[in-house]
Amino acid sequence: MKAYKLMAVGDLQYLECEKPEISSGWVLLRVKAAGICSSDVSRVFIKGTYHFPTIPGHEFSGVVEEVADRENEYLIGKRAGIFPLIPCQKCAFCKNNTYELCENYNYLGSRRDGGFAEFVTVPVWNLILLPDSISFEEAAMLEPLAVAYHAVRRGKIKKGEGVAVIGTGMIGFAAARLIRLLYTDNIYVFGRNNDKLNIARKQAGVKYVSDFNDQNIFDTVIEAVGSEEAVGKSVSIVKPGGKIVLMGNPAGDITLKQDLYWKILRKQITVMGTWNSSFAEKGKESDWADILELVASKKINLRDFITHYFQQDELKKGLFLMYEHKEPYCKVMTLWNS
Repeated sequence: MKAYKLMAVGDLQYLECEKPEISSGWVLLRVKAAGICSSDVSRVFIKGTYHFPTIPGHEFSGVVEEVADRENEYLIGKRAGIFPLIPCQKCAFCKNNTYELCENYNYLGSRRDGGFAEFVTVPVWNLILLPDSISFEEAAMLEPLAVAYHAVRRGKIKKGEGVAVIGTGMIGFAAARLIRLLYTDNIYVFGRNNDKLNIARKQAGVKYVSDFNDQNIFDTVIEAVGSEEAVGKSVSIVKPGGKIVLMGNPAGDITLKQDLYWKILRKQITVMGTWNSSFAEKGKESDWADILELVASKKINLRDFITHYFQQDELKKGLFLMYEHKEPYCKVMTLWNS
């Protein structure tokens, strides 16, 4: 098969290699679509993965090609999205079905080989079988949408509240779209890149602003950047007694200055973190189950988020486009002809 192997930071090679072997409880998935996440860009060009070589990519979908166990033969040929976090199933959090808090998890695309390949091995437990109404490209975006939904749910937004989302990446726009769909029309997206304005206009009903001159104006703020400036802006614009949900992955250290700390105290702000998304067996509470229903029923159109398409042998072009910010983008999608 063909795969992109990260040999070292900045050294991503498109190679011919052996198909991975599958063990009991796992399947071999033929990849059909894979989105490029900003965390993939960081892993390839800046931070690396947990070991080398590694095949990156955690936002992907495909078709089950082979299974290890006869009891799972019914899965062959099934279309599937993938929950990329592989929980240990043994810790207290796993036993409580809060798998996103697992203490000993594995992860496709960073801790083990992921979806930037023609084939990838995936646990049966992590498969999300797709209805015909969801395309492979949409299925590859279920993961970032579920992450955004998890953050929105953590915010416990009330009907009609004023909400701001700081950040103009896929996650920020997805959070804004979900907030408008499920909770309130009073939703603004804040970003410094005015080139993203045209992308924002596609997110029907989501208002985009380049700055907030006023303070104390929003009940809830979703921070989707992960920078010191964005955290400071969040504290300034949230109302006294309001909530801030920190969702952005930090690019580096974030210093909490004394003045900012005083504002958090005096405004009695609730600050909460969010990470990943909840995933569970059918019938149990799950961000993924809710998102799957929203996408399948066409209540949210994920195709609006895709600004660039690349074929599998052009994946590096997509990575460089994002790394060098050559032009405005939202979701960069790669299509695999395997």
